[in-house]
Amino acid sequence: MKAGSKFTGAVSAVALSAGIASCGLGAGLLATASVAQAAVINSIDVRGNSRVDAATVRGNITIQPGQNFDNADIDESVRRLFATGLFSDIRIEQAGGTLIVTVSENQIVNQVVFNGNSKIRDRQLETIVQTKSLGPYSEAAVEADIQAIEDAYVAVGRSDATVTTRTVTLDDGRVNLAFEINEGDRTKIAAVNFVGNQAFGDGRLRDVIRTKRSGPLSFLTRRDVYDQDKLRADEELLRRFYYNRGYADFQIVSSFAELDEQSNEYTVTVTVQEGERYTFGNVNVVSSVPDVDTERLMRLVESRSGSVYSAEEVEESIVALSETVATEGFPFAQITPRGDRDFNNRTIDVTYMIDQGTRAYVERIEIRGNTRTRDYVIRREFDLSEGDAFNQALVRRAKERLDRLGYFSAVNISTAPGSQPDRVVIVVDVQDQPTGEFSIGAGYSTGSDGGATVEASVTERNFLGRGQFIRVAAGGGEDSRSYNIQFTEPYFLGYRLAAGFDVFRTEDRRADNYEYEQQGLTLRIAAPITEDLTFGVNYNLVESEYSPNDDNGVALGDLSRAYQEAVEFSPWLRSSIAPRLTYNTLDDRNLPREGIYAQVGAEYAGLGGDAEFVKFTGEVNYFQLLSDSADIVGSLSAGAGHMIGTGDETRVFDQFFIGGETIRGFDTRGIGPRSEALADGSRDSLGGTTYFNVSAEASMPMPIIPRDVGLRVAAFADAGTLYGSELSDDVLADAVGLDRSWRASVGASLIWASPFGPLRLDYAFPIEKEEFDDVQEFRFGASTRF
Repeated sequence: MKAGSKFTGAVSAVALSAGIASCGLGAGLLATASVAQAAVINSIDVRGNSRVDAATVRGNITIQPGQNFDNADIDESVRRLFATGLFSDIRIEQAGGTLIVTVSENQIVNQVVFNGNSKIRDRQLETIVQTKSLGPYSEAAVEADIQAIEDAYVAVGRSDATVTTRTVTLDDGRVNLAFEINEGDRTKIAAVNFVGNQAFGDGRLRDVIRTKRSGPLSFLTRRDVYDQDKLRADEELLRRFYYNRGYADFQIVSSFAELDEQSNEYTVTVTVQEGERYTFGNVNVVSSVPDVDTERLMRLVESRSGSVYSAEEVEESIVALSETVATEGFPFAQITPRGDRDFNNRTIDVTYMIDQGTRAYVERIEIRGNTRTRDYVIRREFDLSEGDAFNQALVRRAKERLDRLGYFSAVNISTAPGSQPDRVVIVVDVQDQPTGEFSIGAGYSTGSDGGATVEASVTERNFLGRGQFIRVAAGGGEDSRSYNIQFTEPYFLGYRLAAGFDVFRTEDRRADNYEYEQQGLTLRIAAPITEDLTFGVNYNLVESEYSPNDDNGVALGDLSRAYQEAVEFSPWLRSSIAPRLTYNTLDDRNLPREGIYAQVGAEYAGLGGDAEFVKFTGEVNYFQLLSDSADIVGSLSAGAGHMIGTGDETRVFDQFFIGGETIRGFDTRGIGPRSEALADGSRDSLGGTTYFNVSAEASMPMPIIPRDVGLRVAAFADAGTLYGSELSDDVLADAVGLDRSWRASVGASLIWASPFGPLRLDYAFPIEKEEFDDVQEFRFGASTRF
């Protein structure tokens, strides 16, 4: 046995049980050839068994003393005994009034080990194979186990992995089994090609599918693993992509992967037929159900005459109509879209037909395939439960929700007849996928509060299969530290309430004049009003402590009057409640191409603690695909905020601060009111009570560079203002920048969808600024800005 094996001993051959099974079955049939007529026996004699009790054998055959039996009974008895996996050979024959059952027992597996594996751990392989320790040894089961292990390696991108077995025979009919695994080299994807596409280039279509070409960092993303099921899912993604952009006749002619065994690389080729592009023609709602107001229902229809045809808008319309009609007392109403194509004008007339459907109820929801995710996590995404009226539109919505969770690599929902003609069984087939993530990120800022920072985090989106979110992160740089723990239960108390908490601590000494420590707790709860609209409330308890920056030799007297007050008041406690309303229709959070993200909120501080104020904030981000073929995305953003002090004292750090995160080209806290001039001529940022900001941006894939790399370039223009103050007149003496002066900048960005998360490098040049503003032309960090 080779080095590295996990047991040693003499190797012996074991006969193929599949072959023995067929021989045994044949012997049984020959032995009973003389039993042409029905016969009766008085007793059953079991022979050849040593470990298996005779009662077990008798319990697995259909023949009983005193009852007639024939050849069919013998055949069935032999099949049942082989199905137990306990026997390698079985003979059944009659001798007078006795039925003699002679068995040869399979060996018992003493130990199962795996040799040569490193990419897939023993614990994972143990769940894959059927052969278990202390179970029967069966060559048929072992062959199936070999195929299952090789399939598992295909799923992690090692198509040329091979598996053999070795056995060691022990005393008392026991055997040790070793799976010898040669993992081989990692199988890559050399190219993903499209044939027949005219409206969209190969690069745009590669963005749509999940199968990606191999690249330098593919070992981190694992998106270049070829899998036939994933390719089928990619076909569905392509269909939805085309159907939602007017191509109602789109078809996939073929899709296949060809393996080059010399290079161990796949070439994936997808041939498509796009067809013509359609727009919506006439859109109507027609009902055969009395008392249904079709004119009022027309307001719920998403599809509009003259707009580009979209299958998604049709589906959303069906769901909206179904829910409304059901709440009006017609739970069995069926919404069917009827499309009439006008090939000359390239339009599709859509009529939503409302008919009284078949009365059917949900008998049960059957969950299959989930090995990790709990059943209730899947069931709660359904707006249907056992006993409810069956509604196909709500089933489709449940599938969309399950897909969006990100817990599963595949979700398929079908129906089966129930126990009665008016009963339906909903069958949900899922495949769990990894939901944990370890990430390392880095950033660099060149401003006064800048420097290099690093953050590492561990995230689990389906904690213990319960659908809970947990994230632990730590980061910092030479002069800063941060720690954060987040937890979210998406269905608090069994309701669709996302409740959670954040615990955090921050230490920062990067500012020239001061340093601070902050620690706190946030309690969160959010409830969906509609699929796109959510209402949430946060409670914040934060302790802040400020002091002069000793590392820079700063004393209390070197600070501005506002910062001296902040130090003297330290530490102070902020206890606040913050309601918010969020509207989100983005198609992708990391790289939105279409949709709106808007949020309005308020924060009231004064529930105990030292801070007393009310803040109102709002923001809106609008994304639109300017060119689908070139993948040019445009966005417009706007935000505003206003603060009102409600106590005797307002501290400087209770006010709004904005800078490079909002108006690129400026330092953090780079604009707005400034304190009196200090000894070195500098001025501290005082924050403000009111701000406005607007931005416009256009991004596109970086030319020449392959789009699979994930690099994009962007051009942008930002503008904003921060003004006003609730600080005392003494603090504001000799302050500047209290007026409503606007700042503006233009610039360009390099954006990378990296394996560590979306990153971007911004270069911005201020074209409108004040002489006391802090400028920062370069900024590097995360790309998501909302």
